[in-house]
Amino acid sequence: MKTLNIVMVQGLDYTERIFNENQLEQLRQLGNLRINPKKGVPTREELAELLTGADIAITSWGCPSLDAEVLIRCPELKLIAHAAGTVKPILSPEVILRGIRVCSANDALAQGVAETTLGLTIVSLKNIWQLARNTREGEWEKQRELVRELYEVTIGVIGSGMSGAHYIRLLKQFDVKVLVHDPFVSEEKISGMGAIKVELDQLLMESDVVSIHAPSIPETNHMLNERTLKLMKDNAILINTARGSLIDEEALVTELQQGRLWACLDVTEPEPPVTSHPFRSLPNVTLIPHIAGATNNGLFRIGNYVIRELERFVQGKQMEGEVDLSRLHVMS
Repeated sequence: MKTLNIVMVQGLDYTERIFNENQLEQLRQLGNLRINPKKGVPTREELAELLTGADIAITSWGCPSLDAEVLIRCPELKLIAHAAGTVKPILSPEVILRGIRVCSANDALAQGVAETTLGLTIVSLKNIWQLARNTREGEWEKQRELVRELYEVTIGVIGSGMSGAHYIRLLKQFDVKVLVHDPFVSEEKISGMGAIKVELDQLLMESDVVSIHAPSIPETNHMLNERTLKLMKDNAILINTARGSLIDEEALVTELQQGRLWACLDVTEPEPPVTSHPFRSLPNVTLIPHIAGATNNGLFRIGNYVIRELERFVQGKQMEGEVDLSRLHVMS
């Protein structure tokens, strides 16, 4: 059997952040490993040179699209393993035409997003953000009555893809009701997750916590807008770890200024928001700098996931993160 040529396309700076030495050694056990020695985004010429003779390409953030001009240099390319989330930036029609298989580490990223979302859910229900502020200001008992537990409350999940599904699984440890809005997933599948499929309006009206996990596609742009945000219950918590484009931020600011809601925002549009943006000063906003997914040591989870995918590929098994390229239009 031919020894596979495995090429890491992304800049060395990303390779070192995602793959530790032990993981690189595991990749070397699978084939001849060639690593891009330069930091930064490779030029198109460098990309074509790197991929010459490759059987497997490992890509990540900061990689150019693999188009016909590049792919002609690697006619034996069988798999693109994306050590990041969405594969849209690296794909071209030529990838599909050539029948090259593609897998993504989106599931590994989604796990971290779900864990962060659960943390935000618990801390927000507990009103810890405000209580911490109160105690710094010398208070002790103020607003303790606003504390809620993750118990007998309703959690609304918008989007039951990878991160949404992981979040729903984590919520199984708690005595809560989970509502899901996802037009692309059947009622039967959502029921199998232990949740209830509902329309968006019902979810917003009934949920104590609304967590967004939908993809950024034209159909979801500003799905949380002036009309839909008004449907949310007073004192509800809105968590966005998906994409900023899903929320009409001007409409959200209006609701927040009324003091009705609490928002936990890991993502905005654009990022970062300008220093004068109300999200930075409103007392009922928790704004964090897009860290819900893999960050620092968590990036090695992605490296491990990619290795497991390559092992499955080499063994002729189904890859868990294989991308159905026919569904790209509904994927994040």
